[in-house]
Amino acid sequence: MSFDNQQSFGQYLNLNGKAILVTGGTGSFGKAFIKTVLEKYKIRRCIVFSRDELKQYEMSQEFPAGPGLPIRYFIGDVRDVERLELAMRDVDYVVHAAALKHVQTAEYNPFECVKTNIHGAENVVMAAIRTGVKRVIALSTDKACNPVNLYGATKLAADKIFVAGNNLSGSEGPIFSVVRYGNVIGSRGSVVPLFKKLIAEGAGELPITDLRMTRFWITLDQGVAFVLSCLNSMEGGEIFVPKIPSMKIIELAKCMASDLKHREVGIRPGEKLHEVMISEDDARTTVEFNDRYAILAPFVNNHRTNKGAIEGKPVVAGFRYASDTNTDWLSSHEFRQILSM
Repeated sequence: MSFDNQQSFGQYLNLNGKAILVTGGTGSFGKAFIKTVLEKYKIRRCIVFSRDELKQYEMSQEFPAGPGLPIRYFIGDVRDVERLELAMRDVDYVVHAAALKHVQTAEYNPFECVKTNIHGAENVVMAAIRTGVKRVIALSTDKACNPVNLYGATKLAADKIFVAGNNLSGSEGPIFSVVRYGNVIGSRGSVVPLFKKLIAEGAGELPITDLRMTRFWITLDQGVAFVLSCLNSMEGGEIFVPKIPSMKIIELAKCMASDLKHREVGIRPGEKLHEVMISEDDARTTVEFNDRYAILAPFVNNHRTNKGAIEGKPVVAGFRYASDTNTDWLSSHEFRQILSM
């Protein structure tokens, strides 16, 4: 599959006339998702749910709320289930993007990471069930597969909570699914903005964790497109994984500044040399589509059918979707095209 920044990932869910809430709505993904939704649909209401007053104020300068404008800003924390329930009243769909995402921050502040990523996931599930939301999709990470750091472990726990939510919601309650993908090019905290900053400041070299290190890569636009398509196709309990390319960190650095030297600094605590999005154990319940994989729930309540699996092709025994053995690689030309957008 070619790496097309405008890749549509199939049919989107029609959001016209619907109300949608995005937790962590002021983050990189949240802003891109809400921008797309406001441009593509005549939605009834779009709720930005986050705990940062300043970020909400700054976002409101670009996407103002008011009479005739469907966006609403709701200060709240996913740790507060009562506040979530207030925000989810009369909401059709929820995209759960709120999380503590930085590996080193999580290692140093484990209690806070657990409260937001695990208890927050539980609160989103319970609030959605109590308020009658129709569909909930949660954003995960490649670090949730065979985790070696606390961030990944909390996201794995969150994934399990959302999958199990389908067995708590009853035949008329919401359905829950998960989207799992790799590094987002240009998002806050990724290596691309760091390299850009160092280059702009006139650095003489770029720090490289390990010359062998590889990562999966996806653009913000692609991430938004993938979530919209998964909202349409989800039946409850799936962990959707897009087919996206890999790239070595050293090659990325060369694309951004071919004239700079590279200093190998070593793998930090909690980091992997390569990332995995589907393990050999997950493969037993994984099916393949043209543009994605779906890890199906090992247990599904009677009213959850996973009809979409009929069209999917089971992966071969021992299948493993990892950034170093990926068959799709991001070329230097493609990466430079993305940076120029």
